[in-house]
Amino acid sequence: MIDENDGQPLSAWLKIGEQRRAYRRTTAGLSNMLSSRQMPSGAKILIVDDEAGMHEMLAAMLRHEDYAVDYASSGPEALAQLAGKHYDLVVTDIRMPGMDGITLLNRIKEEDPEMKVIVMTAESTPQTVVRAISEKAFSYLGKPFTRPTLLDAVNSALSVPVEADDIVVTSAAPAWISLEVRCKMATADRLSRFFRELNLEFSPDARDSIATAFRELLMNAIEHGGRSDPRQKVSLSYIRTSRSIIYYIRDPGEGFSFDKLTHAAVSNRPEEPLGHAEIRDQMGIRPGGFGILLTKNFADELLYSEKGNEVMLVKYLPG
Repeated sequence: MIDENDGQPLSAWLKIGEQRRAYRRTTAGLSNMLSSRQMPSGAKILIVDDEAGMHEMLAAMLRHEDYAVDYASSGPEALAQLAGKHYDLVVTDIRMPGMDGITLLNRIKEEDPEMKVIVMTAESTPQTVVRAISEKAFSYLGKPFTRPTLLDAVNSALSVPVEADDIVVTSAAPAWISLEVRCKMATADRLSRFFRELNLEFSPDARDSIATAFRELLMNAIEHGGRSDPRQKVSLSYIRTSRSIIYYIRDPGEGFSFDKLTHAAVSNRPEEPLGHAEIRDQMGIRPGGFGILLTKNFADELLYSEKGNEVMLVKYLPG
């Protein structure tokens, strides 16, 4: 990999693996803040799946958590249980005979708009992803998933407050999905889980990298462009062409200049790879600053408008 500034090979710390480790270290504070909200003691979760094996697997994944878990094998059975007992969260499969998971999600929201629902499926498509967003699913899990992935989604659903218009779909075409998003940091994590499932042509590692790049751009737009003010909104689009996927994000801020981005790792001199960290500390900004640098390495093209409040990430499809 070549440094765009001086044409010399990037030093070892700039390799993707090192960037990821640095990113995890420096954003640990933010992650802990988002995940350390008070968990409801003995939260009640309803798992809906027509396969008994999934009930057993999810039971094993949640066994050591302070949750009370019940199970249903179909949409109608789940609705009957919800009518007779209080639950804090529903986790449902999408592909089920009779009433599918998205229809169940819709029925749940009609009866209780505040109920949080996580959907899961082994057969993700752009259509199912955008339907899940449109019907106000809290999160989206593509099977198979790991225990940490499940627990992260469940803990987030049980702790993060949401409003009905936090995410509004303005275009639901599978090849052109557009959203209006309130400037809340937790929303970036929610949307990265949905958008990861749109890129099945890529390897799991590549999908994680693209999701990380998208999340970083959205976090920057929310935090810096929207000042984390939930009254402000960020516009974003996912566009699929025959040869590429494109993420477009526009924030309500005044933009920025790379010449004045001293608090970001992308501005560091090669001999001072962590120089921005001291500047962020002096400015009272949370640890981090690796977002643009990470994104530049994960994207095939990264384009900013002249003002700096619009960005386009381009990733070419494999093959």
